[in-house]
Amino acid sequence: MNNPLVRSGGILLARVAIGIIFLAHGLQKFQQNGWSGPSAGFEMMDVPAASLSAFVVTWLEIIGGIALIAGVLTPVVAALFTLDMLGALFTAHIDSGLWVSDGGYEFVLALGAASLLLAVVGAGQLSVDALLGDKVRRLVPNKAGSTSSVTAG
Repeated sequence: MNNPLVRSGGILLARVAIGIIFLAHGLQKFQQNGWSGPSAGFEMMDVPAASLSAFVVTWLEIIGGIALIAGVLTPVVAALFTLDMLGALFTAHIDSGLWVSDGGYEFVLALGAASLLLAVVGAGQLSVDALLGDKVRRLVPNKAGSTSSVTAG
């Protein structure tokens, strides 16, 4: 779509939906018997540095989910979510096949792909990133080492 308002509205809706899902998953981990629940779950899945990984992933999903909803540092947060979902794919879901009903990776794959897309296109004009403009772009270098112009989409 060439209409910037429609494009940014679509990005906003996707960003909020994805942010809510990550926030809910982070809160779910946090509420599972305090820190021992997610840590034990990560250990069962043979996640490296299970306790540390559980802590980092839980807070990434909570704080990052909120950041994604608001559109704060969207390319950075979305890239971290992409890595989070790659980790989940290869440590917990890949051996169970595609279907989520079998413990498979379809949901993780969808969240990872959506996160990757947001990392590439940015938050859109209806975001804190867009309000901050150049201040945010200075935090996200592009390949040439200069600043990125895609941060606010």
